[in-house]
Amino acid sequence: MEKLQQKQITDFIKYHREEFQTKLLSEAGNVAGKINDILQSGNIDLLKNAEKMIMFVVEKRDNELISFAQQEGVAWAKHALTLTLKLEWVHAIRRTIWHYLYEFDLENTNERSISDYRETIFQMEQLVNDGIDKFLNSFFISYSTFKDELISAQRKMVEHLSVPIIPISPFVAVLPLIGVIDVYRIDTIEEKVLSEISNLKIRTLIIDLSGITDMDIEVIHHFQKVLSGVSLMGCEAVITGLRAELVRKMIHLDISFDEYASTKGTLQQTLTTYFKTN
Repeated sequence: MEKLQQKQITDFIKYHREEFQTKLLSEAGNVAGKINDILQSGNIDLLKNAEKMIMFVVEKRDNELISFAQQEGVAWAKHALTLTLKLEWVHAIRRTIWHYLYEFDLENTNERSISDYRETIFQMEQLVNDGIDKFLNSFFISYSTFKDELISAQRKMVEHLSVPIIPISPFVAVLPLIGVIDVYRIDTIEEKVLSEISNLKIRTLIIDLSGITDMDIEVIHHFQKVLSGVSLMGCEAVITGLRAELVRKMIHLDISFDEYASTKGTLQQTLTTYFKTN
């Protein structure tokens, strides 16, 4: 399709903007009733953005189309708008574009041969559908990437909150661990423990495991390395609350924490002993 004809089509759609928007809304179904809600909640003007997308598609401005799709993906993900609505809206745009391409063709029919006409229709189909598919592909990648990064950041924040290092004196702190410790969480524990020993100048770290019922083999080995790191930083590690199930597993695996930490019965007994001697 020639550049001149592309420009004529976009001018035709702009000239019939109100009719175009009415047709688009009639095609949009569920989305039409949410236009104002989406504008208010996410400052996303669906009608304005639809026109922008169409201009980029018809005029084959691929770089701008992809950049715009990426921005849209982030905006929709940020404001928790559903992909179902977006798909319905884009398909409505696709149908509406084809309706106005038909209207444009009716107004600009000349004595073209059938072969010329078929070639033009084929070019239009390829141009429009390829452009919309590029938009959707870039949109979904951007949406998914933003969501993944958001989930990762939220998980990391939750994991850091689940590693509460509590100072009980200028040089002594307690780390009570509860729940499941998986490979991801033991990484967080390592990062938090080593950084807080340095930041808080901790000399003794009491790690209470009474809330931990089990660890898999990989996590036990990693925890042993964490204790080694604590020792390397000149901090004494004291482990309390080891459960029988975990101790049995360590015995069968021939694993011990004795090289890097001392073990005590309960956190309460350990704290009582510590405050008596200090």
